[in-house]
Amino acid sequence: MQKQRTYSKCLEKLNAVGLRPTKQRLGLARLLFERPFDHVTAEQLHKDAHDARLKISLATVYNTLNQFSEAGLVREVVLESSHSYFCTNPTPHHHMYNEATGEITDIPVDQVEVSRLPDLPDQLSIASVDVVIRVNQNA
Repeated sequence: MQKQRTYSKCLEKLNAVGLRPTKQRLGLARLLFERPFDHVTAEQLHKDAHDARLKISLATVYNTLNQFSEAGLVREVVLESSHSYFCTNPTPHHHMYNEATGEITDIPVDQVEVSRLPDLPDQLSIASVDVVIRVNQNA
């Protein structure tokens, strides 16, 4: 019974943002949204899909994550040009990245204060401010 409810929630999420619930999208949505808020790489999600016996290519995982990101279901957190995490927490927040362990955690938006932003040309407005605080282990 619990699995049916989770399946229904995932189906509702996809329908709400106008994404057709293909087998691949639905399978990845279940892996992403059945667990507590998380930060995953495409490679981690591909491994999870393989472990769950979903036949899906890494390219399809990347494409689906990008579609989910464009639809607002996940947020892409880019740490370097070749290193992105996808965050399943839909609420406004920032991130802390531990460079030693690779762990990324949420920081509530009210714990970071941005006191000054640059002046923008008239035709531009700020869509969001994303802060990533990078930490290292003390020696």
